[in-house]
Amino acid sequence: MERKIKLKNADKIVWLDEEVYQHFLKHPHYGPLKLLENLRLHSSGCAVFQKTWKKEGGGYKTETVYLHKLVAESFLEDKKTKENNLVGAKDGDKLNCRLDNIIWRSRAWASRQRKTTSKTGYMGVYKENKKYRAVISVNGQSVHIGMFETAREAAEAYNRKSWELFGHMGKQNKFNEGRKEGGSDSKE
Repeated sequence: MERKIKLKNADKIVWLDEEVYQHFLKHPHYGPLKLLENLRLHSSGCAVFQKTWKKEGGGYKTETVYLHKLVAESFLEDKKTKENNLVGAKDGDKLNCRLDNIIWRSRAWASRQRKTTSKTGYMGVYKENKKYRAVISVNGQSVHIGMFETAREAAEAYNRKSWELFGHMGKQNKFNEGRKEGGSDSKE
């Protein structure tokens, strides 16, 4: 069974397994704080709980709890490794906090999931004069894949190299058939 929890500041919901829901409902710290009733949408796209406490000596302390991280630490700690120590969502939806969707991943994998800043709209593709260069980062070093006539060809080459180097953990460019995307696919 699954639970849907409405966020306080957005018209969105968080998904939790019933077991996880009951655990935090009855938790000695989070239960009385009503963590599950006070989740908000964070600017990063995940569900977050925040509470500010008055310190004994004066001042304030804010407790911030990211739900997907709390779920992983509470239920999937045995899957955490030295390399895979960041929490993510398999399907990319940070509000899907069901156990089968939460995953420990590496910093390198997380980095490959970021959106591109390339003006071509494709990861690892940059326009140089009238051609398109495809590059990929390996161990912090930029590796030249090749020069191509179109941005699409360069993006396809990037995808092949990413799959070769990183398998299913590699980032892939997506193509929307029927319209030009990722900048110009023409030869200009």
